[in-house]
Amino acid sequence: MPSTRTLVVGVILLAAGLGVYAASQTVFAQRLFFAFTVERVYDRYAQDDTTQTSVTQRVDTSGREAGLISAFFGLDQGLPALVSDWAVCEGAGGADGMPVIFSHEVDFTSLEPGDFKVIQSSGAVGEVTCLTLAPADDPGELRTVLLAGQFGDAEDQPATVEVTGHILSLDGSVTFKGSKVAVTPLEAGPSLVLAESVPKEQWAIGEEGTNIPFGGGSGCPEGTIQVVRATWDGGITKPNNQPADDQEGALYEVVLKTPDGETTTTAPMALADTGDGDNNHKLCLDTAEDVLSIRFPAGHLTDPRHDLNPATQVALQP
Repeated sequence: MPSTRTLVVGVILLAAGLGVYAASQTVFAQRLFFAFTVERVYDRYAQDDTTQTSVTQRVDTSGREAGLISAFFGLDQGLPALVSDWAVCEGAGGADGMPVIFSHEVDFTSLEPGDFKVIQSSGAVGEVTCLTLAPADDPGELRTVLLAGQFGDAEDQPATVEVTGHILSLDGSVTFKGSKVAVTPLEAGPSLVLAESVPKEQWAIGEEGTNIPFGGGSGCPEGTIQVVRATWDGGITKPNNQPADDQEGALYEVVLKTPDGETTTTAPMALADTGDGDNNHKLCLDTAEDVLSIRFPAGHLTDPRHDLNPATQVALQP
């Protein structure tokens, strides 16, 4: 038997009629369609640490420390009211939004709002109402957690995010408890914070990059030799709210190490994973040379508040 939520969604879509469906090519209508049809999997609500674990290790077997990479004060009471309550988490509508990025993918069952402490510039403690890993929930992306709540305002902005509860890595080997990071202020545009090699099984050659109803960009094309995932500290679109495409892909500079030890730069042969509303791009490369870092010039992408990106670069994660 359909759930109450499914029945409500069906009535809304039926009442909207074919005109709304035809209009679903617009970004706004796409987001509404997604909000009313998506099955939420990654939203969490508990206001205390519910994870029972004996894991205390903060360094993985490769020697990399588990921690927070960034926290981005993206929206001040700016999460859309109706859409966010359905597509993000209940209580997100009209709230502040802050993506927090971890060094490793996380086990979402160990995540709760009560695992985080948001400290404002004044010393006041913000309120994390709910959180979700969506929309950055494709394979390999489970490290961006969108916090929704009341974290301050333009005059008293959040300054620090701390992990006070046991949040575990996806493989369960390390805990993030005790890690903290300074918050990027509201007025800042989005920046690159992570570049990593993507395993071949995640390339999605010639396939849709995501299963959301209106698509989400394609995977990398035939001829791809390696793929780098570029992760930004906030969600990114063009200034007109459209997803990035190969025009922005051509602006990425990938710094390579040549066989003779010199460095050179190239642009991706294609840009993938571009239409699902998250903070990740895949750079599809037609060279096997070692990637050292990636760069992107200022002024071409914006966060949800329409702040333009600065010139930004990040080294490839070893």
